[in-house]
Amino acid sequence: MNEILEAFGLTDDPVPGVCVAGEWRQGSGGIVEIPNPATGEVLARVSLAGRDDYEAAVSSSVEAFLRWRTLPAPQRGEYVRRLGNALRERKEELGALVSLEAGKILPEGLGEVQEMIDICDFAVGLSRQLYGKTMASERPNHRMYEQWHPLGPVGVITAFNFPVAVWSWNAAIAAVCGDPILWKPSERTPLTAVAVTKICNEVMAGSGYEGVFNLVAGTGDVVGEAMVDDRRLPLISATGSTRMGKIVGPKVAARMGRTILELGGNNAIIVMDDADLELAIRAVLFAAVGTAGQRCTTLRRLLVHRAIADKFVDRLKDAYSQVRIGDPLDDGTLMGPLVSQAAVDQMMQALEAARDQGAQVVYGGKALDRPGYFVEPTIARIGKDAPIVQEETFAPILWVIEFDTLEEAIEIQNGVSQGLSSAIFTQSLKNAEKFLSATGSDCGIANVNIGTSGAEIGGAFGGEKDTGGGREAGSDSWKAYMRRQTTTINWGDDLPLAQGIEFG
Repeated sequence: MNEILEAFGLTDDPVPGVCVAGEWRQGSGGIVEIPNPATGEVLARVSLAGRDDYEAAVSSSVEAFLRWRTLPAPQRGEYVRRLGNALRERKEELGALVSLEAGKILPEGLGEVQEMIDICDFAVGLSRQLYGKTMASERPNHRMYEQWHPLGPVGVITAFNFPVAVWSWNAAIAAVCGDPILWKPSERTPLTAVAVTKICNEVMAGSGYEGVFNLVAGTGDVVGEAMVDDRRLPLISATGSTRMGKIVGPKVAARMGRTILELGGNNAIIVMDDADLELAIRAVLFAAVGTAGQRCTTLRRLLVHRAIADKFVDRLKDAYSQVRIGDPLDDGTLMGPLVSQAAVDQMMQALEAARDQGAQVVYGGKALDRPGYFVEPTIARIGKDAPIVQEETFAPILWVIEFDTLEEAIEIQNGVSQGLSSAIFTQSLKNAEKFLSATGSDCGIANVNIGTSGAEIGGAFGGEKDTGGGREAGSDSWKAYMRRQTTTINWGDDLPLAQGIEFG
């Protein structure tokens, strides 16, 4: 444990949680203890930002923007390329730190860092592809086109379950678009944010653009509220609960700012009676148990055709019994702890409520009597109308619901307020295409014969309804970080008006 912390110089007491233009400072917003989810022991203490620290950081971001926006995009991409290379060099160490602080198993921690590397590679290519369009003008001797300009400093609020990857989705893309980043990490995982910011500082040192990556670890009521209300941040990208998003969204909108909201996901997989069951079992297992059920893309609702439901659940129980629970840094561990005791308590409360609503727990359902915040992954059979399945419980609980027809399954899947990720397992082309059609899944992500989790950075990531509607990472998500400008040039000697209007 000490070796992992020492690798990033996280041995100060307290660890400074504020970085302004490459300079570290002890925050004035109090000190927070960061526990190891696998043991409950304190890993480190971190000093949090106060309002004065926040003001220094946002002022630095604004000042950096004035210079960063004038640097050609391919040159901005060069800094992101260096960041990706630096992450490659520190992948093992940073992946281990993610596992230590967030409780994710080591392969997932390493995978998260690989995601950072991949988005940097993507952004480097993007830096030469910030394309506009040329449109035909109805007026003679006129040219009309659109172009994209940097938007301004971007406030990024991240969650504990992906403490570094989601920051990188925003930071790499925003940086090549010409926008500095002001980062508020989760209060539960500030150490990984400090480590990443130190890597950024190494990359940017001596460049004159040190203020492009600023860090303000702090509480929601101090730093979070300040960011949301700050007109100097034209875009807020926030990942967290739907409850949080319903606060952030209206506040930013009230000042005419923009948001990218990545919120709750009450995700479902439909398993048809013609599905490849072996494939489906493997996909369900990872989607439901990976990251101890603490992904926004975690499988929450398993919709199984009634004809195969009993057989499928029996095979799934056998797969669950082979899941090794333990220290996330140990080889062979497939499921680590929940992030906190509060998360354990919430899981137990959800199961109690489910039993009252007719649920039958067929596997797991208990907190483990050992140090740390460990639970058994849980399978519960439940009716489709139970109120508990309408909610997202951020824990490894899988609700099994039976159906008779694909139409019924789609109705059940879409009948919740969240709309992030979805999947169907079937060998029927007709079933797959119906699921992917306008009458099928209403989610931002719809998969066929793969699970709900494990998004690739090349595609736009995000969901609909209470999930927030924003998009990050790939495709044309970059447009959210820029402002569009439509331009018309008259290269003739006359002044014709649009729509043929005659004036004077």
